[in-house]
Amino acid sequence: MTDEITLISQLQDTATKELAFRSLVTQYKERLYWHIRKIVISHSDTDDVLQNTFIKVFKSIHNFKGESKLYSWMYRIATNEAITFLNKKAKLHSVDISDYKQQMISNLNSDDWFSGDEIQLILQKAITTLPQKQQLVFNMKYFDDLKYSEISDILETSVGALKASYFHAVKKIETFIKNYN
Repeated sequence: MTDEITLISQLQDTATKELAFRSLVTQYKERLYWHIRKIVISHSDTDDVLQNTFIKVFKSIHNFKGESKLYSWMYRIATNEAITFLNKKAKLHSVDISDYKQQMISNLNSDDWFSGDEIQLILQKAITTLPQKQQLVFNMKYFDDLKYSEISDILETSVGALKASYFHAVKKIETFIKNYN
């Protein structure tokens, strides 16, 4: 915790901001990349959203109050950036967000950056069928192994609601996989 407090103060000090920011990017870029990638699916889109996330963090760090952990705050920014990005892309293609995500899943087979096998592709398809909040909760709990309290900070939702969302997501995924041909 002391390291985080030190990093935050360095980020908020104009004299040390740039060096501290490089350290922040090094420390969190991989975690945030994979969090965003699970939302937007495409590698190149993930890179764009990740860059936008770090730009927003850099510009807004002076507003960080320390009411949550730094990575929770950054996850929230990354999540919002990814959702905004998806909504813009869907609107640009004149399709519903769920239809757009289905198109992205269909493109995974030809994505050089996707190294998953058939079972991982089926899981991604199942996750895509979930409502957006359930997708987020499932990804953060199952893949990122975050605690409900951490997810609660990121999504600003009660732990009870998150547990219910995760339970329903798991049941829907199980049903999808059982019925998959």
